[in-house]
Amino acid sequence: MHVIKGTSPLFQCFYLGKIKYLKALKLQETLVQWQTNHLNNCNPILLLLQHYPVYTVGIRSSVYSKQEENHLLSLGADFVRTKRGGLITFHGPGQLVAYPIFNLKIVDFGVRKYVETLEEVIINLSGRYGIQAERSPHTGVWVGNNKLCAMGINCQGRITSHGLALNCNTDMKWFSHIVACGIHGKGVTSFTEILQKPVTVKEVLPMFLDEFSRCFNCDMTPLRHLPEAFSLDDMYEEVSHNSPRSNLLSRQESYEDM
Repeated sequence: MHVIKGTSPLFQCFYLGKIKYLKALKLQETLVQWQTNHLNNCNPILLLLQHYPVYTVGIRSSVYSKQEENHLLSLGADFVRTKRGGLITFHGPGQLVAYPIFNLKIVDFGVRKYVETLEEVIINLSGRYGIQAERSPHTGVWVGNNKLCAMGINCQGRITSHGLALNCNTDMKWFSHIVACGIHGKGVTSFTEILQKPVTVKEVLPMFLDEFSRCFNCDMTPLRHLPEAFSLDDMYEEVSHNSPRSNLLSRQESYEDM
């Protein structure tokens, strides 16, 4: 386990429910700017959510033509070009997405150690199900030749954004239309596929929070639910100012709508 020097950071934790990718992306960008402008007066943020179906590509997005983009759009998913690392991947319901947004200085991490710690969270979480997951030169967390959890981060002035996407009970057919993360000869899997029984985001989330807290040696606030009906401005105000308009829920109650 990585040990963080000094006082444990306190992560403000929010569950956004199912949310369009572009709305979450704009929220991340706004929060990164907020963290940048208030370097010494911001709590670290952990956004947890599921996306509606979307294909996203990273900083090398030029390798995907407009024709390929239109084909994927015709399947009923969105298509978004982003500033994260990595190539193409899919996000959708049944996938636990985590976007930590914070200054790496508070944990005394470099980027490589940060990514390794995210991987450690998922490896430990998989172990709770008796699954032997591992790192790979291709980044992310793997079970054999199949990727269980994709990772792609952005670090701007040591402020992190983007993060990870863990397949719980994702519809794996969406991945059949792409070479996931641009890695040929490899596959994609999920907890549900490995264990041959339904494993939902609702089930996985409390264990994910436990492992995140353990691996980052951090404290975490009770999960706050930001309703989908909230505007982008409402979400930003809620997260950045920690105002009381969202529903402060116990961990058990927080998962009932997933």
